[in-house]
Amino acid sequence: MTAAELTPQEGARCALRAGLPLADDRLAPVTATANHIQSVLGVLRELDLRQTPPAPVYQAGGPAGAAL
Repeated sequence: MTAAELTPQEGARCALRAGLPLADDRLAPVTATANHIQSVLGVLRELDLRQTPPAPVYQAGGPAGAAL
């Protein structure tokens, strides 16, 4: 699923709704960061993790990838 990138104005609205008003000089960098995070999350959502066991089955300090 792809989502359209936020514009600085949409980013400002989202920040204001969250109670974080942004100064005009911060709109572009904050929006760019939010768009980057969304793109990374999009890639992670596409990963097929059905064959990956949940984290509790791994033994801390054991060999890499070792399961109990």
